[in-house]
Amino acid sequence: MSWLKGPQMAIVWTVVRLYLGYEWLTAGWEKITGEFDASGYLKGAIGKSTGEHPAVQGWYASFLENVALPNVGVFNFLVSWGEFLVGLGLILGALTIPALLAGAFMNLNFMLAGTTSTNPILYTLAMILLFAGSASYYYGVDRFLLPKLRKDKEEDMKVNV
Repeated sequence: MSWLKGPQMAIVWTVVRLYLGYEWLTAGWEKITGEFDASGYLKGAIGKSTGEHPAVQGWYASFLENVALPNVGVFNFLVSWGEFLVGLGLILGALTIPALLAGAFMNLNFMLAGTTSTNPILYTLAMILLFAGSASYYYGVDRFLLPKLRKDKEEDMKVNV
């Protein structure tokens, strides 16, 4: 299985990472530059929590109704900039693992809110890249940044010991 994490497969993972980054970056940029307001989306998700076969679980609808909707301004900011920064991180291959985790977390929340769209695909790609590990950012900023950060951390540990 080591061939899945080698430099040759890293090319494939880079293409997947760039695609995923593009999807997040453009979605975030559209929200940042447009007049994004999640209140209608949140109300729609809350409405999907009733009936015989609800698309949204009651506990999640309660979260949306009692936390997200009253703080929709904060959520508008977090979603817009979160999407944009996840995309930027993935395109650059910088802080790739945190970007993948943040993107997967957003996808999961969108799916919990009853939205399918591309979310299962993007979530699955994020999971695949997480399993690919360092091969997912072999061709990216993290390849050079992470060893430097680890070296600095090791030096801090020596000083503090």
